[in-house]
Amino acid sequence: MLDVLLQLRSSSSEPVIALTVVLLTLLSIGLSVGIALVLLRGYRRGPGHSGMLYLALGLILLTTIPELLRVGLPTLTSVGAVGRSVLVSGSELTGLGIILWTVYGGGSQ
Repeated sequence: MLDVLLQLRSSSSEPVIALTVVLLTLLSIGLSVGIALVLLRGYRRGPGHSGMLYLALGLILLTTIPELLRVGLPTLTSVGAVGRSVLVSGSELTGLGIILWTVYGGGSQ
């Protein structure tokens, strides 16, 4: 009954597992957006904190966007597993690259 209400499909016979995955995904998105908002507040404090903006962008590309792609692409489009993996990995690598660039001095200019 629960899987019909939430329109969840699970490879196991337990809809509780599918619901747990959805809840953990929502928690991950919520935490990353919350941290990004704290970084954006730090960025708005002054021009000397421009690295915070890049850290927020890197974090969003590293965590939030991949989670949304993992859920949204199969739900809303006909993109296959390989295409989804490429997009998710591309977003994660871009986020990591921005964070590394910021940490090693690129965002302090």
